Amino acid sequence: RAGDYADCAGAAVTVVTAGANQKPGESRLELAQKNAGIFQQMIPSIVRANPKGLILVATNPVDVLTRLSADIAGLPPGRVLGSGTILDTARFRYFIGNHVGVSPKDVDAYIIGEHGDSEVAVWSQVSIGSMPLADYCAVAGVVMDQECKDDIFRRTRRAAYDIIERKGATYYAIGAGLVEVVRALVRDEHAILPVASPLDIPGFGSVCCGLPSLVNREGVVRSWVPSLTLSEREAFERSLEVLCASFGLL
Repeated sequence: RAGDYADCAGAAVTVVTAGANQKPGESRLELAQKNAGIFQQMIPSIVRANPKGLILVATNPVDVLTRLSADIAGLPPGRVLGSGTILDTARFRYFIGNHVGVSPKDVDAYIIGEHGDSEVAVWSQVSIGSMPLADYCAVAGVVMDQECKDDIFRRTRRAAYDIIERKGATYYAIGAGLVEVVRALVRDEHAILPVASPLDIPGFGSVCCGLPSLVNREGVVRSWVPSLTLSEREAFERSLEVLCASFGLL
């Protein structure tokens, strides 16, 4: 049968995937105004049915809609979160691991910022088996020059667009990512995941974007901006500017 908002009652987590689909060639941020109207009606209905549950947003543009959802819901901090850059980070780790010949599970690396075109690869903090990436590559005899890094980041950033061009939408990867987030929430794992939740960032105010975050049954306990090089910091600030501008258009 078709469900209703009343079915959310008592749920530990309500996962929001409703919204217009992203069309080929359309950026995630172009979806913002399409989906904002849907959320204005949907989020209050979820909160009325389940005021004590967590809300996990996956609809694109996820960063903007997570911030909008948090504003509408009025729940305590951290109880509304978005999937952030969990997919981008997983792809980034996969491509790095594939290049250097290790499992992605042993690659510690993050994509931060917008889940979209302005996302930032934090190359300066990538490590493998506790070793900085450059040190590991030197020991393993693997070339990881700027050309390799640019190619890995290009494939990471283009992955969703390539999938949409081929099959019209992305399904399985985001499903697997949401399972990981929900598991961390309901099992109280205290996991660190690159999700999105409102965070006050000096010079930008409250922003939602993918950042390393401690997650447990209460939602997002805390998020933080990792140590960045000057160029990474500049790219991150450009990403924040994109998100703030998009939110301002709603």
